[in-house]
Amino acid sequence: GVYFVTQNPADIPEPVLAQLGNRIQHALRAYTPAERKAIRAAAESFRVNPAFRTEDVITELAIGEALVSCLGDRGVPSIVERCLIRPPSSRLEPLSEAERRSDLSASAMAGKYDRAIDRESAYELLQKAVAAAAQTPEPGRTTEAEPASGGPWGGGRTRRRSAGSDSLVETTMKSVLRTAGREITRSILRGVLGSLRR
Repeated sequence: GVYFVTQNPADIPEPVLAQLGNRIQHALRAYTPAERKAIRAAAESFRVNPAFRTEDVITELAIGEALVSCLGDRGVPSIVERCLIRPPSSRLEPLSEAERRSDLSASAMAGKYDRAIDRESAYELLQKAVAAAAQTPEPGRTTEAEPASGGPWGGGRTRRRSAGSDSLVETTMKSVLRTAGREITRSILRGVLGSLRR
């Protein structure tokens, strides 16, 4: 079934509210005229019980009490009754260690998932492969000693660098300088050749 739970019956659209068969209405408090009107509408939606006035009882319900109306065997709503709702008998706390062991031993999966297995993930395998590739020098590349930067951790030490392993910035700068050099050379040659023609 479909259950609608709300603090105020006015939150549910009237066409939906009219189709609800089983109703459990806890206490509503009225502090404003609008709230009083909502309580009157909620009370009138129940089938009348001659033993009490529903509109008054809604505001008098104590903790755990509710007005209850259910559909009968032939689909007819029963008259509204004032009931004390029995709280769930379930426990809202974790199992004790003894209860946990007892439940686990009685389970059909007992022994199958008792031992934790931490296999290597794909990320860990890739990290190992990258580390191994970094330690293996590529054929045809020589290495040269280069002084480390003079930061607080690199004073006086040298680091090894593969030839041709320029950074992206260095490669870009070289390309820009080459292009600029060619353009300057062309401009100079044009100027010289132009003056000779005159």
